[in-house]
Amino acid sequence: MSTNALITTGIPSTLPKGAPPVRHFLQFSDFTTDEHMYLMERAAFIKKKFKAFEKHHSLVDRTLAMIFEKASTRTRVSFEAGMYQLGGSVVHLTTGDSQLGRAEPIEDSAKVISRMTDIVMIRTYEQAKLERFAAHSRVPVINGLTNEFHPCQILADIFTYIEHRGPIAGKTVAWVGDGNNMANTWLQAAALLGFHLRVSTPSGYEVNEKTAAAPTSMGSGSYKTYEDPLQACAGADLVTTDVWTSMGFEAENEARLKAFAAWRVDRAMMAVAAPDALFMHCLPAHRGEEVEAEVIDGPQSVVWDEAENRMHVQKALMEYLLLGKLS
Repeated sequence: MSTNALITTGIPSTLPKGAPPVRHFLQFSDFTTDEHMYLMERAAFIKKKFKAFEKHHSLVDRTLAMIFEKASTRTRVSFEAGMYQLGGSVVHLTTGDSQLGRAEPIEDSAKVISRMTDIVMIRTYEQAKLERFAAHSRVPVINGLTNEFHPCQILADIFTYIEHRGPIAGKTVAWVGDGNNMANTWLQAAALLGFHLRVSTPSGYEVNEKTAAAPTSMGSGSYKTYEDPLQACAGADLVTTDVWTSMGFEAENEARLKAFAAWRVDRAMMAVAAPDALFMHCLPAHRGEEVEAEVIDGPQSVVWDEAENRMHVQKALMEYLLLGKLS
Protein backbone atom coordinates (compact mmCIF):
# COMPACT_ATOMS: atom_id res chain seq x y z
CA MET A 1 0.00 0.00 0.00
CA SER A 2 1.37 3.41 -0.91
CA THR A 3 2.15 6.02 1.74
CA ASN A 4 -0.47 8.32 0.23
CA ALA A 5 -3.14 5.66 0.70
CA LEU A 6 -2.52 5.76 4.43
CA ILE A 7 -3.10 9.49 4.66
CA THR A 8 -6.66 10.59 5.36
CA THR A 9 -7.86 13.44 3.19
CA GLY A 10 -9.70 15.33 5.91
CA ILE A 11 -10.98 15.38 9.46
CA PRO A 12 -14.65 14.41 9.86
CA SER A 13 -16.83 17.35 10.77
CA THR A 14 -19.29 15.16 12.66
CA LEU A 15 -19.01 13.90 16.22
CA PRO A 16 -18.34 10.24 17.02
CA LYS A 17 -21.42 8.04 16.85
CA GLY A 18 -23.48 8.29 20.03
CA ALA A 19 -21.73 11.41 21.34
CA PRO A 20 -23.96 14.28 22.52
CA PRO A 21 -24.02 17.42 20.35
CA VAL A 22 -21.49 20.11 21.23
CA ARG A 23 -22.74 22.24 24.11
CA HIS A 24 -20.98 25.09 25.86
CA PHE A 25 -21.28 26.38 29.43
CA LEU A 26 -20.59 30.09 29.09
CA GLN A 27 -23.11 31.33 31.65
CA PHE A 28 -25.44 29.72 34.17
CA SER A 29 -28.51 30.19 31.97
CA ASP A 30 -27.01 28.00 29.22
CA PHE A 31 -28.44 24.97 31.07
CA THR A 32 -32.02 24.22 32.06
CA THR A 33 -33.25 23.70 35.59
CA ASP A 34 -33.33 19.93 35.05
CA GLU A 35 -29.77 19.94 33.74
CA HIS A 36 -28.53 21.85 36.77
CA MET A 37 -30.28 19.44 39.12
CA TYR A 38 -28.68 16.51 37.27
CA LEU A 39 -25.26 18.13 37.75
CA MET A 40 -25.93 18.45 41.50
CA GLU A 41 -26.87 14.77 41.76
CA ARG A 42 -23.93 13.67 39.63
CA ALA A 43 -21.49 15.82 41.61
CA ALA A 44 -22.70 14.19 44.83
CA PHE A 45 -22.13 10.75 43.31
CA ILE A 46 -18.63 11.67 42.06
CA LYS A 47 -17.68 13.27 45.38
CA LYS A 48 -18.83 10.21 47.32
CA LYS A 49 -16.53 8.03 45.21
CA PHE A 50 -13.67 10.49 45.68
CA LYS A 51 -14.06 10.42 49.47
CA ALA A 52 -14.11 6.61 49.41
CA PHE A 53 -10.90 6.53 47.33
CA GLU A 54 -12.76 4.79 44.50
CA LYS A 55 -11.57 5.37 40.94
CA HIS A 56 -13.98 7.14 38.62
CA HIS A 57 -12.31 7.22 35.20
CA SER A 58 -15.17 8.27 32.95
CA LEU A 59 -12.98 10.49 30.73
CA VAL A 60 -10.05 8.22 29.93
CA ASP A 61 -8.08 9.44 26.88
CA ARG A 62 -9.89 12.79 26.90
CA THR A 63 -7.84 16.00 27.03
CA LEU A 64 -8.80 19.29 28.67
CA ALA A 65 -7.18 22.50 27.42
CA MET A 66 -7.06 25.19 30.13
CA ILE A 67 -6.50 28.72 28.85
CA PHE A 68 -5.70 31.45 31.37
CA GLU A 69 -5.64 35.18 30.69
CA LYS A 70 -6.43 35.80 34.37
CA ALA A 71 -4.33 34.24 37.11
CA SER A 72 -5.93 31.58 39.26
CA THR A 73 -5.43 29.19 42.14
CA ARG A 74 -8.76 27.44 42.67
CA THR A 75 -9.76 27.34 39.00
CA ARG A 76 -6.50 25.76 37.88
CA VAL A 77 -6.21 23.25 40.72
CA SER A 78 -9.88 22.23 40.62
CA PHE A 79 -10.01 21.69 36.84
CA GLU A 80 -6.58 20.09 36.55
CA ALA A 81 -6.95 17.75 39.51
CA GLY A 82 -10.53 16.99 38.49
CA MET A 83 -9.63 16.00 34.94
CA TYR A 84 -6.81 13.74 36.12
CA GLN A 85 -9.17 12.11 38.61
CA LEU A 86 -11.56 11.38 35.72
CA GLY A 87 -8.72 9.59 33.91
CA GLY A 88 -8.03 12.34 31.38
CA SER A 89 -5.11 14.65 30.73
CA VAL A 90 -4.59 18.41 30.75
CA VAL A 91 -2.86 21.02 28.60
CA HIS A 92 -2.23 24.32 30.41
CA LEU A 93 -1.91 27.50 28.34
CA THR A 94 -1.43 31.16 29.22
CA THR A 95 -1.22 34.19 26.97
CA GLY A 96 2.51 34.23 27.63
CA ASP A 97 3.19 30.81 26.14
CA SER A 98 0.64 30.65 23.33
CA GLN A 99 -0.48 32.67 20.33
CA LEU A 100 -3.51 33.88 22.33
CA GLY A 101 -1.38 36.67 23.73
CA ARG A 102 0.02 37.63 20.35
CA ALA A 103 -1.45 38.41 16.96
CA GLU A 104 -3.41 35.26 16.11
CA PRO A 105 -7.17 35.84 15.93
CA ILE A 106 -9.20 34.11 18.63
CA GLU A 107 -11.18 32.36 15.93
CA ASP A 108 -8.02 30.72 14.54
CA SER A 109 -6.84 29.65 17.99
CA ALA A 110 -10.25 28.08 18.65
CA LYS A 111 -10.17 26.11 15.41
CA VAL A 112 -6.70 24.73 16.14
CA ILE A 113 -7.04 23.99 19.86
CA SER A 114 -10.42 22.31 19.43
CA ARG A 115 -8.97 19.92 16.82
CA MET A 116 -6.35 18.70 19.28
CA THR A 117 -8.29 18.53 22.55
CA ASP A 118 -11.71 17.33 23.68
CA ILE A 119 -12.88 20.16 25.92
CA VAL A 120 -11.68 23.70 26.70
CA MET A 121 -11.85 25.84 29.83
CA ILE A 122 -11.11 29.56 29.47
CA ARG A 123 -10.56 32.12 32.23
CA THR A 124 -10.44 35.56 30.66
CA TYR A 125 -11.67 39.15 30.85
CA GLU A 126 -14.46 39.94 28.37
CA GLN A 127 -17.35 37.51 27.92
CA ALA A 128 -17.35 38.44 24.23
CA LYS A 129 -13.88 36.92 23.80
CA LEU A 130 -15.09 33.65 25.32
CA GLU A 131 -18.13 33.63 23.05
CA ARG A 132 -15.98 34.23 19.96
CA PHE A 133 -13.81 31.26 20.88
CA ALA A 134 -16.83 29.02 21.51
CA ALA A 135 -18.43 30.01 18.21
CA HIS A 136 -15.43 28.52 16.35
CA SER A 137 -14.76 25.54 18.61
CA ARG A 138 -15.54 21.95 17.61
CA VAL A 139 -15.58 20.90 21.29
CA PRO A 140 -17.35 22.12 24.45
CA VAL A 141 -16.10 25.35 26.02
CA ILE A 142 -16.46 26.16 29.74
CA ASN A 143 -16.38 29.61 31.31
CA GLY A 144 -13.76 29.48 34.07
CA LEU A 145 -14.49 33.16 34.83
CA THR A 146 -15.07 36.36 32.89
CA ASN A 147 -15.76 39.93 33.96
CA GLU A 148 -19.46 39.24 33.43
CA PHE A 149 -20.09 35.71 34.75
CA HIS A 150 -18.65 32.99 37.01
CA PRO A 151 -20.99 30.01 36.50
CA CYS A 152 -18.71 27.25 37.82
CA GLN A 153 -18.41 29.04 41.16
CA ILE A 154 -22.17 29.35 41.54
CA LEU A 155 -22.52 25.66 40.67
CA ALA A 156 -20.19 24.92 43.58
CA ASP A 157 -21.98 27.34 45.91
CA ILE A 158 -25.41 25.86 45.25
CA PHE A 159 -24.07 22.32 45.54
CA THR A 160 -22.51 23.27 48.89
CA TYR A 161 -25.78 24.74 50.13
CA ILE A 162 -27.70 21.59 49.15
CA GLU A 163 -25.05 19.44 50.80
CA HIS A 164 -25.46 21.29 54.12
CA ARG A 165 -29.11 22.37 54.14
CA GLY A 166 -31.02 20.50 51.44
CA PRO A 167 -32.92 21.99 48.45
CA ILE A 168 -32.31 25.67 47.74
CA ALA A 169 -35.68 26.28 46.06
CA GLY A 170 -37.73 28.73 48.11
CA LYS A 171 -34.75 29.78 50.24
CA THR A 172 -33.31 33.30 50.52
CA VAL A 173 -29.79 34.22 49.44
CA ALA A 174 -28.30 37.60 50.38
CA TRP A 175 -25.54 39.00 48.18
CA VAL A 176 -23.61 41.80 49.91
CA GLY A 177 -20.99 43.81 48.03
CA ASP A 178 -20.09 44.43 44.41
CA GLY A 179 -22.59 43.92 41.58
CA ASN A 180 -19.99 41.85 39.75
CA ASN A 181 -19.78 38.59 37.79
CA MET A 182 -20.79 36.61 40.87
CA ALA A 183 -23.87 38.75 41.49
CA ASN A 184 -24.84 38.48 37.80
CA THR A 185 -24.63 34.70 37.99
CA TRP A 186 -26.58 34.50 41.26
CA LEU A 187 -29.39 36.39 39.52
CA GLN A 188 -29.54 33.80 36.74
CA ALA A 189 -29.40 30.95 39.26
CA ALA A 190 -32.30 32.39 41.26
CA ALA A 191 -34.45 32.58 38.14
CA LEU A 192 -33.63 28.99 37.20
CA LEU A 193 -33.70 27.27 40.56
CA GLY A 194 -36.55 29.10 42.29
CA PHE A 195 -34.88 30.80 45.26
CA HIS A 196 -35.08 34.41 46.38
CA LEU A 197 -32.08 36.65 45.81
CA ARG A 198 -31.49 39.87 47.73
CA VAL A 199 -28.72 42.12 46.48
CA SER A 200 -27.20 45.05 48.38
CA THR A 201 -24.46 47.10 46.74
CA PRO A 202 -23.10 50.62 47.21
CA SER A 203 -24.47 53.27 44.89
CA GLY A 204 -22.70 53.10 41.55
CA TYR A 205 -21.81 49.41 41.91
CA GLU A 206 -25.20 47.88 41.20
CA VAL A 207 -25.83 44.71 39.21
CA ASN A 208 -26.12 45.40 35.49
CA GLU A 209 -29.53 43.86 34.98
CA LYS A 210 -29.19 43.90 31.19
CA THR A 211 -26.00 41.83 31.40
CA ALA A 212 -27.33 39.47 34.05
CA ALA A 213 -30.83 39.21 32.63
CA ALA A 214 -32.34 35.75 32.64
CA PRO A 215 -35.64 35.01 30.86
CA THR A 216 -38.57 35.34 33.26
CA SER A 217 -39.88 31.99 32.03
CA MET A 218 -36.92 30.21 33.60
CA GLY A 219 -38.38 29.67 37.04
CA SER A 220 -40.08 31.09 40.09
CA GLY A 221 -37.11 32.76 41.76
CA SER A 222 -37.17 36.43 42.69
CA TYR A 223 -34.64 39.23 42.77
CA LYS A 224 -34.78 42.36 44.91
CA THR A 225 -32.29 45.13 45.71
CA TYR A 226 -31.67 46.72 49.11
CA GLU A 227 -29.84 49.92 50.01
CA ASP A 228 -29.19 48.61 53.52
CA PRO A 229 -27.10 45.41 53.61
CA LEU A 230 -28.40 44.59 57.09
CA GLN A 231 -31.93 44.56 55.73
CA ALA A 232 -30.86 42.32 52.85
CA CYS A 233 -29.46 39.80 55.34
CA ALA A 234 -32.52 39.74 57.61
CA GLY A 235 -33.82 36.17 57.72
CA ALA A 236 -31.52 35.02 54.88
CA ASP A 237 -30.60 31.35 54.63
CA LEU A 238 -27.29 32.12 52.94
CA VAL A 239 -25.14 35.26 53.11
CA THR A 240 -22.40 35.54 50.51
CA THR A 241 -19.91 38.09 49.23
CA ASP A 242 -16.75 38.61 47.18
CA VAL A 243 -13.74 40.90 47.18
CA TRP A 244 -14.50 44.57 46.71
CA THR A 245 -11.97 44.95 43.89
CA SER A 246 -12.06 42.19 41.30
CA MET A 247 -9.14 41.35 39.03
CA GLY A 248 -8.81 43.98 36.33
CA PHE A 249 -10.24 46.78 38.48
CA GLU A 250 -7.18 47.40 40.66
CA ALA A 251 -7.00 51.07 39.64
CA GLU A 252 -10.32 51.59 41.47
CA ASN A 253 -9.15 49.99 44.70
CA GLU A 254 -8.84 53.16 46.83
CA ALA A 255 -12.24 54.47 45.76
CA ARG A 256 -13.83 51.08 46.35
CA LEU A 257 -12.43 50.78 49.87
CA LYS A 258 -14.28 53.97 50.77
CA ALA A 259 -17.49 53.18 48.89
CA PHE A 260 -17.84 49.66 50.32
CA ALA A 261 -17.00 50.39 53.97
CA ALA A 262 -20.57 49.70 55.13
CA TRP A 263 -20.83 46.49 53.08
CA ARG A 264 -18.44 44.37 55.13
CA VAL A 265 -20.17 41.13 56.14
CA ASP A 266 -19.88 41.18 59.90
CA ARG A 267 -21.32 39.45 62.95
CA ALA A 268 -24.25 41.89 63.03
CA MET A 269 -25.33 40.83 59.53
CA MET A 270 -25.03 37.14 60.35
CA ALA A 271 -26.95 37.71 63.60
CA VAL A 272 -30.04 38.98 61.75
CA ALA A 273 -29.88 36.16 59.18
CA ALA A 274 -31.70 32.88 59.81
CA PRO A 275 -30.38 31.00 62.88
CA ASP A 276 -28.90 28.26 60.66
CA ALA A 277 -27.70 30.62 57.91
CA LEU A 278 -24.50 29.74 56.07
CA PHE A 279 -21.74 32.12 54.98
CA MET A 280 -19.93 31.73 51.65
CA HIS A 281 -17.11 33.50 49.85
CA CYS A 282 -15.61 32.43 46.52
CA LEU A 283 -12.08 33.31 47.72
CA PRO A 284 -9.48 34.70 47.89
CA ALA A 285 -10.75 36.71 50.87
CA HIS A 286 -9.45 39.86 52.52
CA ARG A 287 -10.30 39.61 56.20
CA GLY A 288 -11.21 43.01 57.58
CA GLU A 289 -12.36 44.28 54.18
CA GLU A 290 -15.36 42.50 52.63
CA VAL A 291 -15.73 40.11 55.58
CA GLU A 292 -14.84 40.02 59.26
CA ALA A 293 -12.38 37.33 60.27
CA GLU A 294 -14.87 36.18 62.92
CA VAL A 295 -17.40 35.45 60.15
CA ILE A 296 -15.25 33.68 57.55
CA ASP A 297 -13.49 31.68 60.25
CA GLY A 298 -16.64 31.17 62.31
CA PRO A 299 -19.05 28.24 62.67
CA GLN A 300 -21.46 29.42 59.97
CA SER A 301 -18.76 29.60 57.30
CA VAL A 302 -18.55 26.78 54.74
CA VAL A 303 -15.94 28.40 52.50
CA TRP A 304 -13.55 25.42 52.57
CA ASP A 305 -16.26 22.96 51.53
CA GLU A 306 -17.28 25.51 48.91
CA ALA A 307 -13.73 25.68 47.54
CA GLU A 308 -13.34 21.89 47.36
CA ASN A 309 -16.72 21.53 45.70
CA ARG A 310 -15.52 23.50 42.69
CA MET A 311 -13.62 20.34 41.72
CA HIS A 312 -16.56 17.97 42.15
CA VAL A 313 -19.15 20.03 40.26
CA GLN A 314 -16.67 20.72 37.47
CA LYS A 315 -15.99 16.99 37.12
CA ALA A 316 -19.74 16.47 36.75
CA LEU A 317 -19.89 19.33 34.25
CA MET A 318 -17.04 18.07 32.06
CA GLU A 319 -18.47 14.56 32.11
CA TYR A 320 -21.93 15.84 31.12
CA LEU A 321 -20.61 18.00 28.28
CA LEU A 322 -18.62 15.11 26.83
CA LEU A 323 -20.82 12.09 27.60
CA GLY A 324 -24.31 13.43 28.28
CA LYS A 325 -26.47 12.07 31.11
CA LEU A 326 -25.21 8.89 32.72
CA SER A 327 -27.26 6.55 34.85
